[in-house]
Amino acid sequence: MTPVRALLAALTCLALTACGGTDAAAFPEGSTIERIRERGVLTVGIKFDYPLLGFKEPASGRITGFDAEIARLVARDLTGSERNIRFVETMPSHREDFLRQGVVDIVVATYSITPARQEVVSFTDPYYVAAQDLLVRAAETAIDDVRDLDGRTVCTATGSTSAERLRGLVPGAELVIVDTYSECVPALVAGRIDAISTDDTILLGLLNRNPEGLKLVGKPFGPEPYGIGVPKDDAVFRDHLNGLIAGYLRDGRWDRAFRDTIGVTGATPGRARPTPAPAEPAR
Repeated sequence: MTPVRALLAALTCLALTACGGTDAAAFPEGSTIERIRERGVLTVGIKFDYPLLGFKEPASGRITGFDAEIARLVARDLTGSERNIRFVETMPSHREDFLRQGVVDIVVATYSITPARQEVVSFTDPYYVAAQDLLVRAAETAIDDVRDLDGRTVCTATGSTSAERLRGLVPGAELVIVDTYSECVPALVAGRIDAISTDDTILLGLLNRNPEGLKLVGKPFGPEPYGIGVPKDDAVFRDHLNGLIAGYLRDGRWDRAFRDTIGVTGATPGRARPTPAPAEPAR
């Protein structure tokens, strides 16, 4: 480590201690956390086109949304400032590859925890619990439940769990698979498809941008626990992040992040708020 980097690491350690973070000395040289602190920047894979979750504002270029706020909290704890963060646009089909290839340190991108994905990457405890739902045209009266999609055309994204669940629940639905859900909205408004199906939080963000022409069916099915994705078997990093998430849930930071993002629609946390893990006893 160069003298300059050593000084920066020491200053970061002091900042983290003042903020209640974990002493950097607890992590060996070469560990993921030590590399992030030495670099001074947390690299995060996130969506750029999911309003309320991960969205790149056209005017400012700032990444906004609940996922972005959770990522900024992590950046502050690991580097001393939420500004020490670099967001990388990450499509659903890219999440595992970006972690395996080291393109990003973590993925915070509506990343549902599934057994298949856990074969490739590791996940933290859930920081949010969504459920799958349907978005339809405001004048639609024939679709009131997922079973009503039989024989209809439904748009969802590649690499998501939504398509798998739809195939199991409604094998007669015709699925249109796209890269991003923003591609589904014009097709739904124009009548080329009958519905969009994915996590209710994602649909709420799309609805927030198109309030006049669309509506949420409001009959959720299938839980979707979101975890922060980390490289496979990096247990030290994962466990440290688990401690941070539990802290956010206990001290009100999770609630503030929700209030300032998803909460602007009038939504309340409800079942979306996980129960934090018990705090470790003081030593």
